[in-house]
Amino acid sequence: MAKFNKLATALLLSFGAVAIAPAVNAADKCPIELRKSKAMGQSTGKKIQKAFKAYGEDLFDESIAILLEANPKNDFDKASVARFLGNLYAQKEQYTKALNQLKLAADTNVLGGTEHADTLRAVADLSMQDKNYKQAIEHYEKWMTFTCKSDVKVYTLLAVAHVQLKQWDDVIVNADKAIAIADKPIKDLYNAKVNAYFNKKQNKNAIKVLETAVQLFDDDGALWRQLAQFYLATENYKQALATYDLAYKAGFLESASDITRLAQLLSQGGSGYKAAKVYNKHLKSGLIEKNAKSFKQLAVFYQSAKEFKLAADNYGEAAALDNDPKLYLKQGQFLTLSERYGQAVNAFNKALKANIKNRGAVHVELGRAYLELKQYKSAYKSFQLAMKDKKSARTAKGMLSYVKEKAKIHKVSL
Repeated sequence: MAKFNKLATALLLSFGAVAIAPAVNAADKCPIELRKSKAMGQSTGKKIQKAFKAYGEDLFDESIAILLEANPKNDFDKASVARFLGNLYAQKEQYTKALNQLKLAADTNVLGGTEHADTLRAVADLSMQDKNYKQAIEHYEKWMTFTCKSDVKVYTLLAVAHVQLKQWDDVIVNADKAIAIADKPIKDLYNAKVNAYFNKKQNKNAIKVLETAVQLFDDDGALWRQLAQFYLATENYKQALATYDLAYKAGFLESASDITRLAQLLSQGGSGYKAAKVYNKHLKSGLIEKNAKSFKQLAVFYQSAKEFKLAADNYGEAAALDNDPKLYLKQGQFLTLSERYGQAVNAFNKALKANIKNRGAVHVELGRAYLELKQYKSAYKSFQLAMKDKKSARTAKGMLSYVKEKAKIHKVSL
C-alpha cells in the first residue's frame, strides 16, 4: 500500500486540486509556479480512481486495462491517463511503452506544475536508457527551464548525452556547471572534460583538467597515468617522467607498457642505470615477458648507462632466443668494449653462423678481437675474408698491413 499511496498522491494532484498562486508579480515567478492544475472530466476521473484501486491491490495488468478503456475527451484528461499508464508500464519494466505514454503526457504540456515537471524528467531518464540522447537532452533542458532548478545529476546526464553525440563543447559546458554546484568532486565529470578536450585536439586544456583531477582524486592511478601520457603527447618529457615516477612510487604502474615507458623516460633523462634497474626488476618478476625484445630493451638501457658488460650479456640473451645475427653482432661489440675478447670472438662467429648479411663488417670486428688476443693468424684470415666485401675492403686492407707488422714483431708466420 505504501507504493500505491506514493503514486496515488502524485497523480491525484493532477486532477483533484487547484494551485493557488501567491500574489506576486508573475514575471518574477518560475513556470512551475505559474502552472495551475485543472479538474479532470467525470468519466476519466472514475476510470483513474478505479485503476488506482486495482493498482493498490498490485493488479497492474488490470489497472492498465482499465486505463486503456478510458476515452478521455480533452488534452488534460489524455495527459493524465497517459502519465498514469507510463508509470505503470515503467514498473512492469516495459520501458518502450512507458516512454511513449510519458512523452505523450509531457508533450501535451497541460499537467499541473509538479506532475509536468516529474513527467519531463521521467521522459528524459527513459530516453537516456533508450539511448535516444537527443530526446533526453531536449527533455532535461525543458525540465530545467520549467522548474528553474540547477541540478548536479541533470547536468551530469547532459554531459554524458553530449559525449554520446560527440558534441564536445556542450560536454564541457555541462560538466563545468555540474562541477560548480556539486557538494563534492565527481570524477566522471573530470573524465568527461578530458575526453572532450582530447577529441577537440586541445591536449593542453586536457592537461589542466587532469592536473586538478589528480589532486582531488590522488589515489586514482588511472588519472596519474593519463596525465603522464598527455605530457608525453605534448612532448613535455620532464613532467611526463616526474608524473610516471610519482605514479610508480605510489604503486600505480601495473602494466609492462607503463614500466617500459617509465624506464625509457629515465634513460632519455640521463638515468640509464636506474632505467635498467627498474626494468630488470619487473623482467625478473614476470610482469615483463622474458622474450628477445625485452632482453634487447634491457641491453639498450645498460648501453645508455655505459654498463657495457651487462649490455653485452643481455644482447646475448636476446640473440640466443631468436638466433638473431644482428644481436650476436651487438653482443660481440659490447664484449669487445668490456675487453672480453674471447667471448667476443664466440659472439661474432655465432653472427656469421646465423648468416648475417654484412659479413665483411663482422669479419673486421672478429679480426680486431683476434688482434687483442694476439692470435695474428686468425686475425689475418678474418681481414682477408673482410676484403671480399666492398663495404669493408678498405678497412680490411689497412688492418692486414697492421697485422703483418705485428706478426713480424712477434715472429709469427702468417
